[in-house]
Amino acid sequence: MILALRALGVGDLATAVPALRALRAAHPDRELALAAPAWLAPLVDLVGGVDRLVPAAGLAPLDRPDPPPDLAVNLHGRGPQSHRLLAAARPRRLLAFAHPDAGHVDGPDWRPDEHEVDRWCRLLAWYGIPADRADLALRRPPAGPVPAGVSIVHPGSKIPAKRWPPGRFAAVARALAGRGHRVVVTGSADERALAGRVARRAGLAPDAVLAGRTDLGGLAALVAHARLVVSGDTGVAHLATGYGTPSVVLFGPVPPGRWGPPPDRPWHRALWAGTPGGGPAGDWSPSAGVGTDPALAAIGVGEVLAAVAEAEQAVRVAGAVTA
Repeated sequence: MILALRALGVGDLATAVPALRALRAAHPDRELALAAPAWLAPLVDLVGGVDRLVPAAGLAPLDRPDPPPDLAVNLHGRGPQSHRLLAAARPRRLLAFAHPDAGHVDGPDWRPDEHEVDRWCRLLAWYGIPADRADLALRRPPAGPVPAGVSIVHPGSKIPAKRWPPGRFAAVARALAGRGHRVVVTGSADERALAGRVARRAGLAPDAVLAGRTDLGGLAALVAHARLVVSGDTGVAHLATGYGTPSVVLFGPVPPGRWGPPPDRPWHRALWAGTPGGGPAGDWSPSAGVGTDPALAAIGVGEVLAAVAEAEQAVRVAGAVTA
């Protein structure tokens, strides 16, 4: 059995898809178990190739597998806590970034400024397992009860610094509705009040507020069959990448060079008003301040609407080429 650890959120799982697919391809006859939060189960099913979800609450101890895994793979972090968590499962071999403090001197060095997708592909490549960083597609669920062809405005984020001002999201939603888009506002149950404020200021009907009304599987279906996604740097943006849904993603404080969509896909537009490199990863943490990051606040409504037009034009061009 192979045990991979990625006990984080939606975007974190989405950026690990190429690495998980590479593990599946390298070991087609072994069970692949993923240690991740239980609530991610619908998305794990859409990744494909994962045989079993091992419920994980952050870096709390896991149920010790019996027999121990042949291989444990740290797709969670640099260590030492995540290394020790997997070592406690008594694997025959651990694939992870080098961290002498965790007793693991094997593996490549950690690079704080590389893209999250590339990070895990490079880790596996170091151990002789090739991974395709472009292999990001998720299985497309049926639309089911969720509306198809909508334009999604997602104003929330767990991290306050990543929240673009709600009044600007409302202005974007109003402009999109004026252009003929059927706009819905999404978010978690905790973000329903925020989504309601955005919808009211945009002049949208109450039923346009879907925050708190879709589970993760429903949100994935909504994005998979949407016309457009406009959001900050959060999980729904990675769902848009996984489904090839045109998107405009607003970045700050972390630059798109670390978490953005593939730059060779013009229907995904990443907006960033910070310095080119964004500074080292150690310059920022989720607890660094409570207001909107200045790089994010510097993005204007006009820029977002221009990026929407560019993304939709790219879709038309791509359709004409393949027609």
